[in-house]
Amino acid sequence: MLDALSWATHGKGEYVKIAIGFHIQDGPWGGGNQFARSLAEALESRGDQVRFDLLDKDIDLIVLADPRARSSNVSFGAGAILRYLLFHNPLALVIHRINECDERKGSRHMNRLLRQANYCADHTVFIASWLRDLNLWRRKSSASVILNGGDPAIFNSHGFRAWDGKEPFKLVTHHWGGNLMKGFDIYRLLDDLIGEPEWRDRIRFTYIGNLPKGFAFKNVSYLPPMNGAALAQELRTHHGYVTGSMNEPAGMHHIEGALCGLPLLYRQSGALPEYCSGFGIEFSDPGSFLNALNQFMDDYGRLVARMPNYPHTSSRMCHGYLALFDELMANREEILSRRRHLLRNPWLWLRNQVPY
Repeated sequence: MLDALSWATHGKGEYVKIAIGFHIQDGPWGGGNQFARSLAEALESRGDQVRFDLLDKDIDLIVLADPRARSSNVSFGAGAILRYLLFHNPLALVIHRINECDERKGSRHMNRLLRQANYCADHTVFIASWLRDLNLWRRKSSASVILNGGDPAIFNSHGFRAWDGKEPFKLVTHHWGGNLMKGFDIYRLLDDLIGEPEWRDRIRFTYIGNLPKGFAFKNVSYLPPMNGAALAQELRTHHGYVTGSMNEPAGMHHIEGALCGLPLLYRQSGALPEYCSGFGIEFSDPGSFLNALNQFMDDYGRLVARMPNYPHTSSRMCHGYLALFDELMANREEILSRRRHLLRNPWLWLRNQVPY
């Protein structure tokens, strides 16, 4: 294991050993899974060693990807990290990636759980400025924002055919999570709109993914969850991408649609403006949606011409994380000197030992 001085001397060429607290899953599994896969591939491509557990005693960097240690996709949580630092390796640095909040789904536990888990962090990464700026985080560690990105090797515009203004305008969205706050007030509005004579022959809408329990469409084309090349191919058969998600911490769905060449019709909520501004038309609620839809179709030619410049790729995201890791390793000695005692708050220490 490199100490801080040797890392600064040898530079970025030396490998480090990094543990990511995630079990990468096959198939459609949501944005956290894609993040872990992209980051692991980027690290390994430059020679770093990647683990998904805390079994080695010489880990340099630990990424807390999700505090919900009982989840099947989480390989370790904050409690395991604290035990590792105290009993095995106090030189490891901890990065906590925050990609959730209660505002996203109307829950009442996630913000508390994230604040609690952040006790172990030397540095916090938020996946959007909106998420960082919520008045929730009592951080003592340093923090930064690194935006999500999709894989352009899969999600690209190869085969995408823009709307010709004559055929029905085909909208699409996709969500892994089936929570109503994913935008189902807007998707139901579209379902009703397609049933009206004025719009029946003008637009189509496809929903891909999981639905809320008991929810059903009447006029919308529905497809079960998809991922990878099959999802990208399906997205490219449409003309525009719509997302009505409320209080979205960042999301991957609109990124994947944009990378496939589809202009974005997006809600002015959460992190969506940060990811979508300049590449579509925004609306604020169901009452403003119809005007936005008309403007979206009127401005389509101008918008579709911008899409090759959409910047949120996995390579850009991973570059941000790798640059952060390099900076942390170069300054590890200073960071460790500032680290507060792991048992400074016995209650939080013990609370983190109870997996959620």
